[in-house]
Amino acid sequence: MHTYNTETDGLARSVIDYALARIRMDPPPLDRSRPSDELARTAGRTITEEGLGGQEALRIFGDVLAPATISVDHPRFLAFVPAAPTEAAVLADLVVGASSIYGGSWLEGAGAVHAENEALRVLADEIDMPATAGGVFVSGGTAGNLSALVAARDVALRDRGRPSGRWMVAASVEAHSSVRSAADVMDVDVLPVATGPDRRLTADALRAALAPLSDVDRAAVFAVVATAGTTNLGIVDDVDGVADVCAEAGLWLHVDGAYGGAAALVPEQRHLFAGCGRADSFIVDPHKWLFAPFDSCALLYRDPDVAVAAHAQKAGYLDVLAGERNPSDLAHHLTRRSRGIPLWFSLATHGLGAYREAVRAGLELAATTRDMVAGHPSLELIEPTGLSVVAFRRRGWDAAAHDEWSDRLLRRGLAFVTPTKVDDEPALRFCFVNPRTTRDDVELILSTLD
Repeated sequence: MHTYNTETDGLARSVIDYALARIRMDPPPLDRSRPSDELARTAGRTITEEGLGGQEALRIFGDVLAPATISVDHPRFLAFVPAAPTEAAVLADLVVGASSIYGGSWLEGAGAVHAENEALRVLADEIDMPATAGGVFVSGGTAGNLSALVAARDVALRDRGRPSGRWMVAASVEAHSSVRSAADVMDVDVLPVATGPDRRLTADALRAALAPLSDVDRAAVFAVVATAGTTNLGIVDDVDGVADVCAEAGLWLHVDGAYGGAAALVPEQRHLFAGCGRADSFIVDPHKWLFAPFDSCALLYRDPDVAVAAHAQKAGYLDVLAGERNPSDLAHHLTRRSRGIPLWFSLATHGLGAYREAVRAGLELAATTRDMVAGHPSLELIEPTGLSVVAFRRRGWDAAAHDEWSDRLLRRGLAFVTPTKVDDEPALRFCFVNPRTTRDDVELILSTLD
């Protein structure tokens, strides 16, 4: 298995040919998922005592398994938060896999860690974090939020000691589901903070949520989570105002910019992100709007040393790693892939200017689409703002009708647009991050709602 021979060479060429053919597709097929019994029948038993051989395994993947996955980089994949990795980022991902780099320590992966740190520094500069800031790439926003909140609680524990009540983190009712998930993992409570008509977490709302707490409960609040671009509607919280409250109350401020933080690269949008540089921790997912492959989340700390204090694992076999700040010390992980390299490589290849234009394209298409929806006789625009998210309803349709429409588009291979809920009512939602998505794509989808 570990010998490069003529058979391996042929497989390598076939794999590279497959990868190149996939990268060249413009657009790729949308495809769709298949039932498990159908896949079991068409793929057959693939793991056997003797093995199928690489060529047959690749054939099954290409002919059966890959078409049973939806292409997230298709220009009419507008559900959830799509991905649109650059060709350079995809190629770098191949190189990372081939290079067998351990990205957890400086000792073993110094060159890769250096490149990742440069990419992290660029992101920190874009949101005005101080020169002391640093961080690590983790698997996704859920891991980033969890790791940041673990560091926040560790700081509170060191500064205040263990509270009499249960630890609490304050977050907007619009915060991502991963915040609640992280709280459950940590066995802490979430203090929900109501939002106003603009759906933002504000300083006044946070003060109103903290004010009625008893002294015991108030001492148990250790962090506040603000969101720089909510997943459902693309709303950016009043981060600067929330930072004021956190400074007054001695609370850790974590900013979840997993989806929306990339918009800070566009100068005319930067005012929305005022205060992000004051955060104690911040995340943004390159696999969303920064055009990297799955899976990648940039986790930044104002003071990385507090993260090391919370996360660094200690054992005799790890003593040799002391002396440098290691990526494994900055989040809840030890072993890690150098998942920041594709972003670094693409940034180095294309430059920040190209990234600003690509992010701007999503913002501009969203603005155009809002105008189209507002002028459509059968549609109701729900939110007039929201970065590159456009939420709307088809008048007269219930949840079942929205679901059936979504299923029909996917069956036809036309588009992937999943329903959501806004104010507990069914809705449709476009999320634009792919620069290949055009007005024509939007018009085609909207025409099915006439």
